[in-house]
Amino acid sequence: MTQLPSIAAAGVRRDHQREFTVWAPYAKERVELELDGARHEMEPLPDGWWTLRLPAEAGARYGYSLDGGPVLPDPAARRLPDGPHGRAQVVDLDTFEWSDDDWAGVELAGSTIYELHVGTFTPGGTLDSAIERLDHLVELGVDIVEIMPVASFPGVHGWGYDGVAPYSVHEPYGGPVALQRFVDAAHDRGLAVALDVVHNHLGPDGNYLLSYGPYFTERHHTPWGAAINLDGPDSDTVRAYLIENVVSWLRDYHLDALRLDAVHELHDDRAIHVLEEFSTAVDDLAEESGRSLYLIAESDRNDPRTVTSRERGGLGLHAQWADDVHHGLHVALTGEIQGYYADFAAPHALESVLTSPFLHADSFSTFRGRTHGRSVDPEVVDGSAFVVSLQTHDQVGNRRSGDRLSETVPFRRLATGAALLLTSPYTPMLFMGEEWAASTPWQYFTDHTDDALAQAVRDGRRREFATHGWTEDDVPDPQSIETVKASTLDWSEVHTGVHERMYAWYRALLALRRSRPDLSSGDLASVRVEPGPVDGSLVVVRGDHRIAVNLAEEPVDLDLVSPPGNSVVLLALDATTTIDEEAVHLPPDSVVVVGPASR
Repeated sequence: MTQLPSIAAAGVRRDHQREFTVWAPYAKERVELELDGARHEMEPLPDGWWTLRLPAEAGARYGYSLDGGPVLPDPAARRLPDGPHGRAQVVDLDTFEWSDDDWAGVELAGSTIYELHVGTFTPGGTLDSAIERLDHLVELGVDIVEIMPVASFPGVHGWGYDGVAPYSVHEPYGGPVALQRFVDAAHDRGLAVALDVVHNHLGPDGNYLLSYGPYFTERHHTPWGAAINLDGPDSDTVRAYLIENVVSWLRDYHLDALRLDAVHELHDDRAIHVLEEFSTAVDDLAEESGRSLYLIAESDRNDPRTVTSRERGGLGLHAQWADDVHHGLHVALTGEIQGYYADFAAPHALESVLTSPFLHADSFSTFRGRTHGRSVDPEVVDGSAFVVSLQTHDQVGNRRSGDRLSETVPFRRLATGAALLLTSPYTPMLFMGEEWAASTPWQYFTDHTDDALAQAVRDGRRREFATHGWTEDDVPDPQSIETVKASTLDWSEVHTGVHERMYAWYRALLALRRSRPDLSSGDLASVRVEPGPVDGSLVVVRGDHRIAVNLAEEPVDLDLVSPPGNSVVLLALDATTTIDEEAVHLPPDSVVVVGPASR
């Protein structure tokens, strides 16, 4: 790629001055820097670039005016203290005093991810208040904390997928230095941190990139409108903007991973896909820094080439979400078969997703009305490259009332699902509160400051769920603060009643997963599922271990082939379950993990 000026150079210190650089090819005559209220005309460079050096202190407010127009936020602003419609602020991210010099990261293989939303993880709703709960995650036994998007968006409350300033940190969460504090605190506790970032679109309110240059193109379209310009004229600079964004999150905030939202909406017809450039840049940074760094894609394609190495002709990303596993588990636990769940009610669908991440692998998808996906070769891709879950922000929050599985699935059945998840050959991910069967829902909420947009969102949600027979009163108002409050975790319930029992079960499963290599291995070729005598009963073979499950309505006897040595019960949901060397008697909604006494 052609060497370009750094689009993220605004406010970089050079020889006791600051260098402000901006790409503004839409400016016809001039670009002015407004710095603390004073205007300064910038110098033009080739290809639509403008630059200026002058003294400026950290904390100075600034923006750019194109051809005498209004002052706009910097497209690469690191801090927007007054929100995305206000002036940017000069920030020196390299002055933070890190305490993680010895931190080398964690390996993705064998790890468990915990997804959280900063604004509803704690009543405080900030990164600093989230630090106060990190010890809970250490006690639980997870390895990676995945934060939902923090890029600035208008208003205070939201999921984060309407961000409009890809380089900044949402001010109500604490701003950029708060993110540094959070990561440093997590590393101090042995936790890696992943950040969810959105490159496939910007939100509808505050997208000032449209004023600067051709960041978007009508050649491709997404569910949100025109696509990011990755392969049209002037796309070299747009790609550089995104690549630098990926690197800067990992470099400046010491993050360990990025989760890339809906990469199937990054439309790129070039020979070298932008995702391949992402992975190259991240691998280079990992080598330079001596840390384990990785990219996790959300992809709807069911294409293992996303996580196949570049040397083997893949894109080289390190992991991808595998929603088919979620769907298979969800249908088995709930019996829901509407929409895209329909295919997962097919015989042996659960067995299929427990051994390979894609149910649809060059097979017909009734929801899509076409053949979909590609099979996974276990010799090429490890199972740990697929992130799987029982619940996620999408799968819970996009339900009408944001109801969690704990609201509709009995305790024993939900605990059995957790056992299947946490003994799987994939990388498991938990959604905040799942580990104690939180009673709080997690609903869709927004805080759009544009009244017309806010009403459009309300009306859209109501129309969407009216087709399922619900009235307007059944659908929570996404703009209401009460919806946010209802979705905020209630930490007082963690150590009470059924919540404490579920929390203990998750801790036990995670401890077992860590201590028994069979149960964290990503070797897909070695996984075998033996169907039981009735639908819903099965035995998953994981090396010398057996996970016997009964989701049927009646008790079953499941034959077990004894592992080498003495067969023992390692973990059983039902304390009365007995086992010998040949069979285990399981009541409905039960699970038992059997393995050798020692390894």
